[in-house]
Amino acid sequence: MLPAQARLRRRPEFTAVVRSGRRAGRPTMVLHYLPERPVTPTPGDPGTVGGPRAGFVVGKAVGNSVVRHRVTRRLRAVVLDQLDRLPVTADLVVRARPEAGTATSADLRRDLTAGLDRLLRVRTP
Repeated sequence: MLPAQARLRRRPEFTAVVRSGRRAGRPTMVLHYLPERPVTPTPGDPGTVGGPRAGFVVGKAVGNSVVRHRVTRRLRAVVLDQLDRLPVTADLVVRARPEAGTATSADLRRDLTAGLDRLLRVRTP
């Protein structure tokens, strides 16, 4: 299970990552990565950065409720293993594609690792 401070929860957080971040498509998922999250201090929050955060989007195209929840649990488990690869200011949104409904955990892990490898590769102009 991802700790609470490592999860994206609100719609504006998801929207910022999807609109402003980089994208890597894989057969079972699309990864949206934002290396520097925008700092928006809220009342009672000193504005500290707690570490990388991840959020998941698993739509009805993936399957029925049981399948969607299974895919979400598997994605949380594989992202938890890879979260330490991300900078502390990073946000990641994992959007499951319909193929994720029939994929094994090993398939999801392979696609996540390959997608993160692509997103974290340093670009040279």
